[in-house]
Amino acid sequence: MKPAPFEYLEAKSLDEALQALASNEDSKALAGGQSLVPLLNFRLARPALLVDLNALGELAYLRREDGKLRIGAMTRQAVLERSTLTARHWPLLHKAIAYVAHSQIRNRGTVGGSVAHADPAAELPVALTTLDARFRARSPRGERWIDAREFFVNQLTSSLEVDELLVEIEVPPPADRSGSSFVEFARRHGDFALGGCAVQLSLDGDGAVSSAALTLLGAAPTPLRADAAEEFLRAQSIDTGVAAKAADIAVEGVHPTGDIHGSSEYRRELTRSLVRRAILAAAEEARDQASKGATA
Repeated sequence: MKPAPFEYLEAKSLDEALQALASNEDSKALAGGQSLVPLLNFRLARPALLVDLNALGELAYLRREDGKLRIGAMTRQAVLERSTLTARHWPLLHKAIAYVAHSQIRNRGTVGGSVAHADPAAELPVALTTLDARFRARSPRGERWIDAREFFVNQLTSSLEVDELLVEIEVPPPADRSGSSFVEFARRHGDFALGGCAVQLSLDGDGAVSSAALTLLGAAPTPLRADAAEEFLRAQSIDTGVAAKAADIAVEGVHPTGDIHGSSEYRRELTRSLVRRAILAAAEEARDQASKGATA
């Protein structure tokens, strides 16, 4: 199929893009287009105006400031994937990006576009929720920061207002003696995952968990923080029994949407297994980091 007719504007500046989006409530911003263009072609999205952001180099950057990672919304996913800064200091993002579709898509897809699309089966929203990222939104009215837990409100729905544009993502640094893991299962590499999760753990001097963050992928209409499992993990020394119990808690009351690729029950049990595996992997990495710190 082909898209329904629409007007097209190639924005030459951020202000021009914001004014255009504010002038028409039935408008869409075009970043990498890897999610929006298929929706246009299937006529699931029918904007009256398409505002192309690809000329806005001012929104394409990846840098560390005051210890935090700042990602411009138009930063290509491939830039994040190849960043030694990210791999060294925010390894969870580096692990998650490897699962995003295929290299051709990561070359065009943007970090901000994936976030704003708000797909609960997308890897970057899950990883960024786990890392307690914040999102900076701009409009002609000004700007505001939105926490990850407030940004994703439903499937393919964010808390961005119709005249707002996501312009930057801010990620705080992980704590010392931290380990992370990102796991998912798909029928084929690059397909949407049937289940998955991201885990970030930090250990205290005795090797017990001092902080934990765990987010489920594809288990709910938004990236789902498993608060009860996080609370259970705190002060625990991770072993197979603790990981299994935390996984049970994480999927309690969770009912993923089933389809021809897997029933809700199957996806729930799959997620349980993946959570257990991710907790053990994150704990092992955290112990390695603690050991390196002790011998440095």
